[in-house]
Amino acid sequence: MAAAASGTPDSPRPRVRTAHGEVEGRTGPGGIAVFRGIPYAAPPVGALRFAAPEPPEAWDGVRDAGAYGPTAPKVPYPEAFAALLPDPEVPGEDCLNLNVWTPAPLGGETSGARLPVMVWIHGGALTRGSSAVPVYEGSAFARDGVVLVSVNYRLGVLGYGLFPDAPANRGLLDQIAALSWVRENIAAFGGDPARVTVFGESAGAISIGALLAAPRAAGLFQRAVLQSGAPEVLPRDKVRTMVRRMAALLKVPATAEAFAGAALPDLLAAQAAVLRRSSPLLGGPAFGLVADPETLPLDPLEAAAARGDVALLLGWTAEEYRLWLAPTGAMRLFDRLGPLSVALGRIRSGKDRAAVRALRAERPGAGPADLLGHLLTDRLLRDPLRALAGAAGRSAPSFVYEFAWPSGVAGLGSCHALELGFVFDTLDVPEASWLAGPDAPRELAGEMHAAWVRFAVDGDPGWAPWNGDGPPKVFGGPGREEPVRVGAATTRRVLP
Repeated sequence: MAAAASGTPDSPRPRVRTAHGEVEGRTGPGGIAVFRGIPYAAPPVGALRFAAPEPPEAWDGVRDAGAYGPTAPKVPYPEAFAALLPDPEVPGEDCLNLNVWTPAPLGGETSGARLPVMVWIHGGALTRGSSAVPVYEGSAFARDGVVLVSVNYRLGVLGYGLFPDAPANRGLLDQIAALSWVRENIAAFGGDPARVTVFGESAGAISIGALLAAPRAAGLFQRAVLQSGAPEVLPRDKVRTMVRRMAALLKVPATAEAFAGAALPDLLAAQAAVLRRSSPLLGGPAFGLVADPETLPLDPLEAAAARGDVALLLGWTAEEYRLWLAPTGAMRLFDRLGPLSVALGRIRSGKDRAAVRALRAERPGAGPADLLGHLLTDRLLRDPLRALAGAAGRSAPSFVYEFAWPSGVAGLGSCHALELGFVFDTLDVPEASWLAGPDAPRELAGEMHAAWVRFAVDGDPGWAPWNGDGPPKVFGGPGREEPVRVGAATTRRVLP
């Protein structure tokens, strides 16, 4: 669906000249200038479908930047998740585009502002999502003195399929191309290319972990925020398996050349079929980043921990797993399995029995599904993020948080992605209520959003750096209600 432009028909239309041509945006509330759908790379079609991103062609005249550009080709979320996670689709081939919100006066003698810049990399398991999600609207950041940039990048097999005749990690290369565009052009929008903070959630945070390790991204940003995603690479065989399964469905060789010759609807249908057999929580084949001598030669977690020169803001939600399990009824299934669920979580997480006993003591009355979820969340998120935050020898500080406010939507608790409307201060956007419910606390959004702004401005979100132990800064913590499963029922207890 096409996205609406901001402002009114008679609002002044700001113009900025980029390295490839002039763009005309819109004026939003409070005089914020908004530019949408600016290409940072050539359309990835034809021979470029599985190639590294190429620079966009320059254009003559003025390019309209009033609406979101095309989103990367993708398949819809399953029905249970589509009701919670808005994911608009804007058709078109020119999907390597970005958006800019800026409070800076533009043009003439007033265009010398040098404001901090934040670059948003969306999540969606590297297979879904886009910069056009309404919750990611950037006006609140611009209102508070930050130039906000959000980007699209190739997803699924187009961005992360592993082929013998194409570069690996193409979605990561797209993100690097977008950051290079920011370095070259953001001063014209009032931003400071020497004060860039990248931030992302879930797959966006995993991407930022890779950006911390990728040699081609060196020097393109100075601070990083990783929300509910830790640096990781997948075994190459897991990604190859997804490509081979698609190739079997398409009845073509598992090569980029053959996949480039397939019709895009057929490619997406095959991708949808193989995605139904993968799970972000329990593992198995998936599309994702892989170690690669050309694009990602170092283990992202080890490389990010060793760098130490980028200030980090890292965190998670208190009950990440509920988004993955509750909507599908999997929590009821795992509760019925009882001890088998806890044993599965212990094995998958690498924890010993003492750790399980400690978790039971910490969460008395929690059911098997909650224990399983916490164990797997430790393995996937909390343990690696703590390790990154506490890495020895860091010359820049790390700050750790937990988002603990429980959703007003039954069963979700403090689930994965719930914090996004709070970070962007967009709880008034109708789609924010899909995940948060109708009565999410605006004051908590103000607090969390302000912390992200402070971090972009001076590298200090407002609490003490991580000291290797804890506890983290908790948003929505003291006095919050936390759902606790007791048998088949759910009660709530107020935490101190």
